[in-house]
Amino acid sequence: MLPGPRGGAVDGTAPGASPVTRRTSTRRRLFDAAVTLIAEQGFSATTVDEIADRAGVAKGTVYYNFASKNVLYEELLRDGIDLLADSLRRAADTTAARGGTRVDALDAMIRAGLDFIACSPALIQLYVAELWRTNRTWRATLTSVRGRAQSVVESVLRDAVETGELSDELDIPLTASALLGMVLVAALDWQSFQPDRSVEDVHAALSRLLQGRVGAAAR
Repeated sequence: MLPGPRGGAVDGTAPGASPVTRRTSTRRRLFDAAVTLIAEQGFSATTVDEIADRAGVAKGTVYYNFASKNVLYEELLRDGIDLLADSLRRAADTTAARGGTRVDALDAMIRAGLDFIACSPALIQLYVAELWRTNRTWRATLTSVRGRAQSVVESVLRDAVETGELSDELDIPLTASALLGMVLVAALDWQSFQPDRSVEDVHAALSRLLQGRVGAAAR
């Protein structure tokens, strides 16, 4: 691998980095390139050559890491939504460690989701678009990763019901889906049509909605 301008590798890793570290860095660059291009011009119109060029690697590097463009995109969705789920879980765990309520945890998860989307709007745009398509080869993967993100929200709602913080009449799966969908769609609307609003402002609006709807379900 050729050295970069500061003595590191062209993939941005430090000199002497392990093969695993280099491959992880390369895959991240390919993910970043693919999500940007596909958001700009669509999946079908985006070529492997364009992804390689945007990532600054040879075309063969793409195929070394992913068997096809379809596999790259499938792994891109899996990786991105896994990162979102992790950020939601960290927000809930941090709130619990501070002694907050489960509704407080849900509120913290809303903020974590907004922060994540603000940093990765193209990824979430693609994810939301794919939810409506049923003929993709990666549909099963999409269903699986969606379930992981939703299960994080469900677990907090379930704890809230079990401890009496929320009513046992609460429909946990549907409420979790509604909360996650609210954050995704509201954030995309914010990014696309109201970019001048701050994340604090958007979070405050969604927080009031949470308190008025889910909070009202308390015993």
